[in-house]
Formats: sequence, C-alpha cells, structure tokens
Amino acid sequence: MREQIDTFLKYLLEEKGYSENTLAAYRNDLSQFLAFISRHISHWDEVDQDLILNYILYMREREYASSTVARKVAAIKSFFHRMVAQGALADDPTATVDSPKVKKRQPQVISVADAKLLLAEPAKHSTPKALRDHALLQLLYATGMRVSEAVALDIGDLNVPSATVRVQRNRENKGRVLPLHQEAREALERYLEEGRLQLMQTPEEPALFLNHRGQRLTRQGLWLIIKDYVEKIDVSDDITPHTLRHSFAAHKLQEGVSLNEIQKLLGHANISTTQIYIQFSNKD
Repeated sequence: MREQIDTFLKYLLEEKGYSENTLAAYRNDLSQFLAFISRHISHWDEVDQDLILNYILYMREREYASSTVARKVAAIKSFFHRMVAQGALADDPTATVDSPKVKKRQPQVISVADAKLLLAEPAKHSTPKALRDHALLQLLYATGMRVSEAVALDIGDLNVPSATVRVQRNRENKGRVLPLHQEAREALERYLEEGRLQLMQTPEEPALFLNHRGQRLTRQGLWLIIKDYVEKIDVSDDITPHTLRHSFAAHKLQEGVSLNEIQKLLGHANISTTQIYIQFSNKD
C-alpha cells in the first residue's frame, strides 16, 4: 500500500510541480492515514466511506484543528481521485465524503508604525547578522513574499540595479518579479557588500540569505529571527513572518493599490484569496 502513496507523491512532484514543503505535507497526511487503516484492511480497494468517516472521527476525538482535518481529508480525496483516474481502483470511497468546514481566520495585520518599528530594530547595529536581518525584514515587508520563497532565494534572483527580485515557484512553474522600494534595495545592497561576505564560508553557496554557518537560512531560522526582534520592540501583537505578508497586502490596499495588483504581487492563483484584505481598505 505504501508503493501507491510513493507513486502518487512522484506524480505530484514530476507532473504537478508541487514544492518540497507541499510534498512533505502530503506524505505526512497520507502516511498517517495509512497507519490508521492498516489496522483494519490490507488493500486499498477495501477502503470504504465508513472507514474514512471513522478516521475523521478519530482525528476530531484527538482535538485536531478543523483546518488540519480539512487538509488531511483533502489529501486523501486527491489520492483516491488519482487512483481511480489511473484505473487502480474502480470506485472512489471519498466521492460522497464532504470536506470539513473550516472557519476562515482573519489575517493578522500590524500597524504601519509597528512595521516601521520592527524594520528599524536590526538597523541599530552593523554586524553581519544585523545587516542580514535588516535586509531580510525589509524584503519581506516590501514584497509580501512567503517565508518559503524568501529562504529559497539565490543571489541570482536579486537584481539590485533594476530594484527587483525574482521569485521562483515550483507549482505549475509559475514565478513572478517583484519591485523593491529604495529602503529595501539599499538594505539588500549593503548586506551583499558587507554582511553576506562575512557570513559566507564557500564562494559557491548560491543562497541569498545565509546563517552563521554560511549555509542557506531555514524557515525555522527566519521565524526565530523575527521572534527575537518582536521581543526587543515589545509590541503587544504576536507578529510572525506571515504577519508581514498580511500587513504588506493591507497597507498596499490602504495606499490605493488595486486588489488585482495585490493578487499578482502576492502570487495568489485566485482573486477570492486576496479579497480577504478588502476589510482593511478603509482602516488607518
């Protein structure tokens, strides 16, 4: 049964172009489902609607968040849909299983004043780490890019003369080029000229943002960086890397940027995803 999951993951990687993070989520969700059903059956064609509903009940009894349950069910439905499409199964046991309803969380946004306060904190110092952190925070707030996109950037993705940065995406091979305002461009330029050279261990390292070992900064490392500066400025809001993305969108909307343009900047496939920011259009 594991072989079919591996085949499905290969399909998501090679044909759908899903990112490593998305593949890891699918692998985890399907492996957990397999561990549960293996106690009851030994073949995929033995899975029926009752078994899937029992699994959903199992997750709810363990107080999984509704968003987590919905994600896991979506992964299972995609897996069985593919199995039927390939002819490996005659019927889809998830066809009549409804996806759990998820309450949409309101995007957490900080004020322009707090954003400036956060961006100014690493600029108080000129160590290689501080130069990197200042460039990183400026980039996140100037572009609204995702955490995974920021840490995946290579030096070649940054064009300082044209003040742009190219974001590569795996899914559907779609990317986008984002503009940088003057403060972000200057922070990145100084980091490249001074900070990164001191953090670099090998000239061959392509990553734009490096950790203290001269290796590519990880998502976890980025989260810790922001957590550290949030504690230093002592704001009441629980600011995360995604808070900067939400704040970028909300503040752009307040500046009069169109929703369609913000959709393109954020890389949303559907305008409905971007519409959640409309509520901030008239707020100070």
